[in-house]
Amino acid sequence: MIIKEIITSLNNKRIKNIQHLQKPKERKQQELFVIEGIKEIEKAVKMNYIFETVFFCNEIVSLGGLEKLLQKNTTAEIIEVSKAVYEKIAYRENSGGVVVLAKPQNIVLQEIKLKENPLILVIEGVEKPGNLGAILRTADAAAIDAVIVCDNQTDIYNPNVIRASIGCVFTVPIAVTNSETAIKWLKTNNIKIYSTYLEAAIPYSSINFKEKSAIVFGTESVGISDIWVKNSDKNIIIPMKGEADSLNVSTSSAIIIFEALRQRNF
Repeated sequence: MIIKEIITSLNNKRIKNIQHLQKPKERKQQELFVIEGIKEIEKAVKMNYIFETVFFCNEIVSLGGLEKLLQKNTTAEIIEVSKAVYEKIAYRENSGGVVVLAKPQNIVLQEIKLKENPLILVIEGVEKPGNLGAILRTADAAAIDAVIVCDNQTDIYNPNVIRASIGCVFTVPIAVTNSETAIKWLKTNNIKIYSTYLEAAIPYSSINFKEKSAIVFGTESVGISDIWVKNSDKNIIIPMKGEADSLNVSTSSAIIIFEALRQRNF
């Protein structure tokens, strides 16, 4: 593994660009995003993400440790940075001494390979990156076949999504599309649609999740849109016994997803 450059200046243009990539517009224009954290990078390596540049601090991680992390299969430029520089580019503390610039994997919905009896998770209009990250962590734990994000403006490579998912954004097949396209695809593949909805809905525990199923969640503020309400095979709800009428969307998704797994003898 060859070190191409050693950077000690905080004003280096490469260092400034990492900070620029915190902005969604820059990530889209450059087709690059930032990965920070050993666990996150390990998952990206496992899922064959392409790394363009790897920055590492030799005071925190050795070159041998870096080679082990990257599994010697990267064609990325290797840049060593001083501790001061690393502290500037690191989004959080104790992240392992490595920051990576990677290429996104843009999955088209029609390219998702379905199993015989798939379990799909649909998220419409996700509001908070942290919530999306938590949902993806649950999706990974449940080995969900695919996650469909129905909001073309959603940036799944937001640093908060990557951090909250602990890198599970890399391990779960994710397609970003619109609701109309998602509904058509689900119906074409004979997948039942069960949408969480606060009105005229039945308890989630009464649903047969053993068949091909897609579970749909909306935003915490307004829920799912009318197109999902109208196109669902059944609208479902988590019964509440207290004063609250809903749960955090990441909590709700975990409850219903693992009920589906229980029925499937997980």
